[in-house]
Amino acid sequence: MARILIIDDEELVRETFRQALASNGHDIFLASNGVEGLRVFTQARPDLVITDILMPEKEGVETIIEIRKLHPELKIIAISGGGRVGNMDFLSVAERFGANLILNKPIHIDRLCDAVKTVLATRYPATQKSS
Repeated sequence: MARILIIDDEELVRETFRQALASNGHDIFLASNGVEGLRVFTQARPDLVITDILMPEKEGVETIIEIRKLHPELKIIAISGGGRVGNMDFLSVAERFGANLILNKPIHIDRLCDAVKTVLATRYPATQKSS
């Protein structure tokens, strides 16, 4: 199966996602923010990164930009519960900077597993929206 890096500042989200995806046979790596995520990324060399957008130290969009520089073909799912703040739609920004698929929190585990399966099966990066 795939090597998946989950970057989220909420421990409950990381652990819930880890359990669900590991039960599907994936190798899971965890990070609590973008700085830690980039460090783990260079060591683990995942097939897929799932990153939250609003995090301390280094936000998800910055993390996506840096990952795209290092590995342009890597599959990325951006997640956020932040929605819109003022005129800023964080998931749309993530999509513009290279997320293959975007998901709004809260995310049902079945939806997460389907999204992972879809993104991993996609041969060439293509942005998709999902709720």
